[in-house]
Amino acid sequence: MSESMAGRPSPCTVTETRKTRSVRARALVMLATLLAVSGLAAGAQQIGPPVAAERPHTVTAPFGSRSDPWYWLRDDSRTDPAMLGYLAAENAWRESVMAPLKPLENTLFEEMVGRLKQDDSTVPQRRNGYWYYQRYETGKQYPILARRKGTLDAPEEILVDGNARAEGHPFYELGTVEVSSDGNWAAIAEDTVGRRQYTVTIKDLARDAYLPGSLRNVEPMLAWANDNRTLVYIRKDPQTLLGNQVYRHLRGTDPIHDALVHEETDTSFYTGLTKSKSDRFIFIVSQSTVATEYRYADASDTALAFRVAVPRERDHLYDLADSGDRFILRTNWQAPNYRIVSVPIASVADRASWQDVVPHRADAFIQAFEAFAGHLVLSERSGGLSKLRVRSWDGSNDRLLDADDAAYTMGLGENTETETTLLRYVYTSPTTPPSVWDYDMVTGKRTLLKQDPVLGGFDSKNYVTEFRQATARDGTRVPVTLLYRRGTPLDGSAPLYQYAYGSYGNSTDPVFRSSVLSLVDRGFIYAIAHVRGGQELGRDWYEQGRLGNKKNTFTDFIDVTRYLKAERLVDSSRVFGMGGSAGGLLIGAVANMAPGDYRGLIAHVPFVDVVTTMLDETIPLTANEYDEWGNPGTDRAAHDYMLSYSPYDQVTAQDYPALFVTGGLWDSQVQYWEPAKWVARLRATKTDDRPLLMRMNMDAGHGGESGRFDRYREIAEEYAFVLWQAGVER
Repeated sequence: MSESMAGRPSPCTVTETRKTRSVRARALVMLATLLAVSGLAAGAQQIGPPVAAERPHTVTAPFGSRSDPWYWLRDDSRTDPAMLGYLAAENAWRESVMAPLKPLENTLFEEMVGRLKQDDSTVPQRRNGYWYYQRYETGKQYPILARRKGTLDAPEEILVDGNARAEGHPFYELGTVEVSSDGNWAAIAEDTVGRRQYTVTIKDLARDAYLPGSLRNVEPMLAWANDNRTLVYIRKDPQTLLGNQVYRHLRGTDPIHDALVHEETDTSFYTGLTKSKSDRFIFIVSQSTVATEYRYADASDTALAFRVAVPRERDHLYDLADSGDRFILRTNWQAPNYRIVSVPIASVADRASWQDVVPHRADAFIQAFEAFAGHLVLSERSGGLSKLRVRSWDGSNDRLLDADDAAYTMGLGENTETETTLLRYVYTSPTTPPSVWDYDMVTGKRTLLKQDPVLGGFDSKNYVTEFRQATARDGTRVPVTLLYRRGTPLDGSAPLYQYAYGSYGNSTDPVFRSSVLSLVDRGFIYAIAHVRGGQELGRDWYEQGRLGNKKNTFTDFIDVTRYLKAERLVDSSRVFGMGGSAGGLLIGAVANMAPGDYRGLIAHVPFVDVVTTMLDETIPLTANEYDEWGNPGTDRAAHDYMLSYSPYDQVTAQDYPALFVTGGLWDSQVQYWEPAKWVARLRATKTDDRPLLMRMNMDAGHGGESGRFDRYREIAEEYAFVLWQAGVER
């Protein structure tokens, strides 16, 4: 047992004691903060950054042990006064250093919030006779989910008022709201800690009242059976937080009587749950990095007898939807970029019965699809951009939807009905706010339903988007999206703010971000580096950025920066890089590999202690991700390769850029101690005197603040840091 595990509550008590521990931890945080702030105030002229104590600790591993003198910062209970005191001191230090920039931060915040239409609402979507939508009220942090019956002129029914539900909680997230087919019941998943351990309550919509009791420590994925009494949900392992048990709950009964309908025993698989658009089936989805397995049950059968569709098989990934008497599959079997096949439901596992609807293409990657009664719609990638293709089932009508920008994103919207000729989709670009369209798949007519309003004098004509190709060191061409204000000199004088992610096959799309206008309007060029590890250029683009190819992600980012410098587009002395989570790993690796290329780096909730984390299966997500990073406990080559780029392990005595690092005490994806230990080691090792600041959010998790205005406050602080380091404070 590791030191951090000693004295921790047993798994069976973690969920029950979570609220108690949260209250106790926050009380300790308040005390530690008061001590830290008073210490800073007492020695304001002499005080320096906090120094974390070094305590001998050895991380043992089959292929070599390592010294980790800051391992003590890990406390799974999040109550250790010394650890909390250090985090509080870091927060106090950041606040003292950033204090002169508070007016700039406030200006940035007011700009960002000033672009919002505060009383905005989404485009209503019809489902089972109701029009559903989400709206905000002026000055309020959280959305209100509502509906109208039959027509948009009918009286409004409020399903969930996030503002009322958030009262008394430092953090609040509405995970999902699932309404029964008869429209009378809503299952509501909420998180008030930031740990992504959701609590589900059921609301009687006719009486506007919540039923007593709740389902605790579950995933925000729910499905009602067609009897409108049976709710299917996923319980999470209280230690690893992995959703692995699917239960059937009968509305109004004690959850102790809930029946287990499926348990996932392979810890490398995530478990998902969804109901088909037709309401005919409930699907349990088991998904790993390299394999998929769907189970399906008749939603009208209260026994919910789940059957395997296509058994899991390594290197076979697929998605499943029903259309009439057939299943439609998106599958990579004999198709690296995927193809679409159709098969009778009873024969779904018989690959000899699969009939190609859309064959495999080497030049286009199929990333998703929607099946309608008369049409099939593909979300595909080609040329690095996300596009939509509409085709009739017989293939006689097949066309791509038009786009107006050099770099853009088209995505499937909410399409909740099958018997329709209207496709709902969303279009956006760095210069075009998200726009919701209806497209008539028969006539080809497009109707703009809404474009997100951007206040504060925004005019898309004032901005320019470019889509370029940078050459990486191995000759690979890496796509780059650029955004800048029209008139910005492209002569090597503009500062650069560059973003990337590059992991899990998640593509970074060129979308509109109103907040980044606060940098662009001050002369910055904003760049998105579409590095390997995503799937912008197909499945192979992902394969080139995972496991033993992971360093391509980091060197691509660096090479994009060097390309923009070589083209004399940006000021080589004022380059900033940003990434979060696995993108924070990217930033950490770049900081070690090419510190001289950047004036400053921003790492949000960064995954930086790669080997230690991947050796510990008690940490959430570890076992699921061996096929993404490698298993350092069983594979010597994987261990050595991961160690060679792990940002925490590769910190060396050299000058580093200015660094702004964030974390969340309740983060379930990247545990808070990773950024905390990284900052501590950097402080003790680096040879420069550039700022190294950490913001540890003591009330939130992986996504930071939960309120819409609070999120902009966090961005404003980051941008104030960037502008300060760029010498552009006005």
